Amino acid sequence: MTNPNDPFDLRELHNADIPLPEGLESNIAATSLSRIYNWSRSRSTWPLLFGLACCAIEMIATASARYDMSRFGMEVMRASPRQADLLIVSGTVTKKMVVPIVRIYNQMPEPKYVIAMGACASGGGPFKEGYNVVSGIDKYIPVDVYVPGCPPTPQALMHGFLTLHKKMEGQQLFQRNSTPWYSRGPADEVPLPVLGPDIVDPRQAEILRHQAEDAASQPEPSVEAGD
Repeated sequence: MTNPNDPFDLRELHNADIPLPEGLESNIAATSLSRIYNWSRSRSTWPLLFGLACCAIEMIATASARYDMSRFGMEVMRASPRQADLLIVSGTVTKKMVVPIVRIYNQMPEPKYVIAMGACASGGGPFKEGYNVVSGIDKYIPVDVYVPGCPPTPQALMHGFLTLHKKMEGQQLFQRNSTPWYSRGPADEVPLPVLGPDIVDPRQAEILRHQAEDAASQPEPSVEAGD
């Protein structure tokens, strides 16, 4: 019999439009295949054991007994992308690190999800215009949930988990637009790191050089005495 105090109470899955015999409300749930499938997936999400910078320390703290990720069924962190379905990009993403991140993402089985944890992973953070930092990991892989902060607290990350679970539970197995992994094509190629600051793309160096030469060839404006 289902315990009414159990956080995984199956009665929350029941379709209220379907009547049940009296006395069986806590033992039987009539629901759709998509609902029970998403309900079970959202409560057994396995994150990848993967950290980048200071945000990873907060992610580790979230797994401690004080915050207890296991209540969400997420205490099993996998060291292999083949066994994980959640990638938490926790910290600053350098341009050389983009390559292994995309490779890891491509190795994860479908369905898979991504959380961008912290200001750096979401948009570059305080290093946005640095010579070696990517202005957001969403330029290379799709992100499902953004968790702001520098670094985010464990409570903020847990709110991101709940937001992701809500998104997972809203997906439908038989709707192509709701389940992108059914319509997704081959994995994207691993990008080559583009070194240099984001505000100056090295691939446009020739164009920038010509513009600088044109500006230097222009006569300097004359300045009258007394101006």
